[in-house]
Amino acid sequence: MPDVTLVLRSTRVITPDGERPASVAVADGRIAEVLPHDAEVPEGARLEDVGDDVLLPGLVDTHVHVNDPGRTEWEGFWTATRAAAAGGITTLLDMPLNSLPPTTTVENLRVKQDVARDKAHMDTGFWGGAIPGNVKDLRPLHEAGVFGFKCFLSPSGVDEFPELDPEQLESAIAEIASFDGLLIVHAEDPDHLHAAPQQGGPEYKNFLASRPRAAENDAIARLIDLARRYEARVHVLHLSSSDALPMIAKARAEGVRITVETCPHFLTLTAEEVPDGATEFKCCPPIRERENQDALWQGLADGTLDCIVSDHSPCTADLKSDDFGTAWGGISSLQLGLPAIWTSARERGHSLEDVVRWMSSAPAGLAGLDDRKGAIEAGRDADFTVLAPEETFTVDAAELYHRNQVTAYAGKTLHGVVRSTWLRGEPVTDHGRITQKTGRLIERNSA
Repeated sequence: MPDVTLVLRSTRVITPDGERPASVAVADGRIAEVLPHDAEVPEGARLEDVGDDVLLPGLVDTHVHVNDPGRTEWEGFWTATRAAAAGGITTLLDMPLNSLPPTTTVENLRVKQDVARDKAHMDTGFWGGAIPGNVKDLRPLHEAGVFGFKCFLSPSGVDEFPELDPEQLESAIAEIASFDGLLIVHAEDPDHLHAAPQQGGPEYKNFLASRPRAAENDAIARLIDLARRYEARVHVLHLSSSDALPMIAKARAEGVRITVETCPHFLTLTAEEVPDGATEFKCCPPIRERENQDALWQGLADGTLDCIVSDHSPCTADLKSDDFGTAWGGISSLQLGLPAIWTSARERGHSLEDVVRWMSSAPAGLAGLDDRKGAIEAGRDADFTVLAPEETFTVDAAELYHRNQVTAYAGKTLHGVVRSTWLRGEPVTDHGRITQKTGRLIERNSA
């Protein structure tokens, strides 16, 4: 075994066996051993004692729109991965759309990788896309290392990434099931959206009415049927309708291979608090009512919901007009997800162990990275987040690393200050300051 070069020590280390005082030995970028708190530091190793701050495994965010290349003015790998690092995220997966070109062929994947390679502060991987006419490209993309394939069942908002109609969806899921790939789905039924009132304007209640829960519920029911028929792996993105939870739980109990995520904004923000004209709160599906949010938290508690990821979908400030009908739909939260979730989780009686499960170990498992990421145990990458859980801060948009300082969390006071973030045993942030860039491009099942 390589010589231990670093020992991180805390009175509160979150391990797969629970929280305990420990010293974590690091060798060659991996966790060599989790030792007792008072273990002797090996000769030649550096000790970093973080006291009573909590040592977490680095977070894994499997739902990030980086928009690079092509719409780099919206975000970009340099700015997105800096924001991720400042927020305690050590691994992210980039969505295939909002970049030009979209990640729908191996050639387009290589373009994106070439752009990202020298800009990534954190480990960065890529989803492929399933769009009309590219079934032939799905297996080659899988073999090239994408983590799975995203599709839309309703318009995506960008012309170069069209939605799949029912026949195209079935063709894509059949092909992906043939090599046991993963299909991840923006699940809103277009017929329900078309039938809903589309009034536009600054009133949030009108926007909420335009994206009814039934659109999500019926789309998810269709996915469950297809997953069952093809024995396919399907993942529901950014669930906002709690109405769908019972059918998801029933399907899983019957052996259907379906997983589900939700997002910080659905768990921490409510429709009742959105001011008219405040389109920084606009996303699709939408932020719903408080009682819906309570049910989502219950879904996390009982295991129906698997994980929490950001769905960071930024844009330039001018695209966030005060008209909910025309403003870009996306929440910028990459840097704030951990404190936002911890603030609400602690109020509801959840622990940091729960937060780690939802935001690190479960997303790592979804992506097939659970042999390397998502836990503090021997053999995993030495990716850590040091958190001061009882400290608070007030969100100042101007201090965020996102390219465009637009956020629905502006002015909110949150619990949980990220002291530092470590990637393979190297510090990437220190008290919010970026110290170095050590990110790598990662592929499915790569070492």
